[in-house]
Amino acid sequence: MKSTILLFSSLMLMLQVMAQEAPKTIHAFSLEDCVAFAQKNNVQVKNALLQVEAQVQTNREIGAAAFPTVNTNIGGTDYTKIPTSLLPGQFFGQPAGTYIPVQFGTKFNANYGANFQQLLFDGQVFIALQARATSLEMQRKNVALTEENIKANIYKIYYQLSASKTQLNILDANIDRLTKLAHDAEIMYKNGFAEKLDVDKVNVQLNNLQTEKLKATNSVAIGFMGLKMLMGMPVKDSLSLTDVINEQSLNNDILTENDFEYNLRKDYQYLGTVKKLTQYNVKRYQLSNLPTLNMSGAFSKNAQRTKFDFFEGGNWFETQLISLNLSLPIFNGFATDARIKRTKIELRQIENQMEGLKNNIDNEITQAKLNYMSSVATVQFQKKNMQLAENVYQQTKKKFEAGTGSNTEISAAQADLVSAQNNYMNALYTALIAKVDLLKATGKL
Repeated sequence: MKSTILLFSSLMLMLQVMAQEAPKTIHAFSLEDCVAFAQKNNVQVKNALLQVEAQVQTNREIGAAAFPTVNTNIGGTDYTKIPTSLLPGQFFGQPAGTYIPVQFGTKFNANYGANFQQLLFDGQVFIALQARATSLEMQRKNVALTEENIKANIYKIYYQLSASKTQLNILDANIDRLTKLAHDAEIMYKNGFAEKLDVDKVNVQLNNLQTEKLKATNSVAIGFMGLKMLMGMPVKDSLSLTDVINEQSLNNDILTENDFEYNLRKDYQYLGTVKKLTQYNVKRYQLSNLPTLNMSGAFSKNAQRTKFDFFEGGNWFETQLISLNLSLPIFNGFATDARIKRTKIELRQIENQMEGLKNNIDNEITQAKLNYMSSVATVQFQKKNMQLAENVYQQTKKKFEAGTGSNTEISAAQADLVSAQNNYMNALYTALIAKVDLLKATGKL
């Protein structure tokens, strides 16, 4: 018993602490606010932007090939034992086949100098320098494609949560209506104008609606967490939606716009940039057959001493040189030819992908237009059904209150009204999702 009381007290204390803990930040966002927040905080978008910065540094690294490289060096050697060399003895009047050991050099040696190298011509480097702008463009296209996908998902979740919010309001109105109906049925039962069964049926409907509201509330809470994760917002922050979806959110003008071009699609733009880079690869391998020309130079000073007195004067001997090196590829086992042909095959594959993407885009646009038109028509039908169900319920309610209608009739009318309201909201949400799909398919999201 004591353990149970202790556990209960601990749980209550934890709940109080959680209730007292205020959220870090409170946000009231419109749809566009959510999109703008995600563009700055979504992990995928941030990584795509970092990839652009990384490409900038890669371009700098590629550009470094056009600049000279300069190095300097300084060194010193202390021969604790000077190397010994063997000279033929016959040089000194000795018999042939004999050798005389001698030591050349000094105990201390020092040198310092500098050298540089400059690439004068290399076809592959020349193409790489040209391709830098296209590589950076590809990363930026990737950012735009990532932002578009995130934006489409945010639109859909935002519309879903807005629709759920409206459905919760409808559930609250229906719960209020049934609560009043249950109260009236109770009074009629006490006065002998209704049966206990009538009261129980109304209460069953009321309990069902309250259960449905609880499920919808939990679903909305989970949806908000998903939206925060997609936006890159801390889950502990409070988020409320300011936009309310309605039929005015639909726009039939997008069905009459005929200025579509494939290049409006972010994925088509990205693939086009990949094609450009592959074309540069073909040129790079083709120019690898040309000779490369390098220039280099060096300057150095060195000194030899029997004592460590390099800082006390003495002779330092200079060496200077400038050289040109021309390298001409002759034969590498057909490796270059294989690279060129393989890259041309890759280029043809990308061209095929672009043609296939065009066909997919045409299909997406056609389907999106049909879905949107069908969804908008469904919204109008469901709106009429909802209005009719409301009229039927009001008439049935009046008959029931006047004692000329049965509980079965009003229960059926209430169920039909709830169903019609849910169908209308689902149709409106489906139409908005179809609108997002159509805008994305035409590259205008």
